[in-house]
Amino acid sequence: MGKIISLLNHKGGVGKTTSTINIGAGMVELGKKVLLIDLDPQANLTLSLGIPRQPITIYEAIRGESDIQPYPAKPGMDVVISTLDLSSAEMELINEAGREYILRELFEPLREAYDYIIIDCPPSLGLLTLNALTASDYVVIPLQTEFLAMQGLAKIKQVIQKVRLRLNKELEIGGVVATMYDGRKVLNRDVVETIKKYFGPLVFNTYIRDTVALAEAPAQQKDIFAYSRNSSGAEDYLNLAQEIIERTS
Repeated sequence: MGKIISLLNHKGGVGKTTSTINIGAGMVELGKKVLLIDLDPQANLTLSLGIPRQPITIYEAIRGESDIQPYPAKPGMDVVISTLDLSSAEMELINEAGREYILRELFEPLREAYDYIIIDCPPSLGLLTLNALTASDYVVIPLQTEFLAMQGLAKIKQVIQKVRLRLNKELEIGGVVATMYDGRKVLNRDVVETIKKYFGPLVFNTYIRDTVALAEAPAQQKDIFAYSRNSSGAEDYLNLAQEIIERTS
């Protein structure tokens, strides 16, 4: 049965969508079958892979109008696309019974078809994020190695603990990944040390180095392996994908 992983950080610009795409692509390189879920109304994951608008998105599935319909992005990796319409979902579902369990029910039939289902959560802690956490086995927290990026860590941990207590007792923190890392910068090194003090062994050994190829790949509507297979970004995400597989197996 496939594992479900949410990538969560309520701060924007920390490399969450980049990590979702390239962890998934790295797992494909390692022989896994992966489904990516774009749960962000900004649809950055969908745009980054150049997927055209489809008749059925995650929005229609959440509203109960359709089953989930994955789009084949590349061999071994499918995507459930998002749309700006998703921004109204939280208001529309506010009176829905069992609203926190909608995604769990939608994903259940897909778990046998994929080794991993990876969710790109929106940069908020609202109903969509609660749905993702309720459906997930693990949370991976991407964290930019800058001072301000650390400020919401306690809140993220608190939300995960509440979900584990009330909605999903199986939920675990799969790990924290340092993104946009430059080992030459004292601040970046200091932030990583602070993260390690806070999360201990949950911090992944692989840091995602700050490289221009990771910024260029979405403009070419490709993952890092399709865009620049020999870049440090591809090396880092392959190593990170391997770490995640080892931790969640």
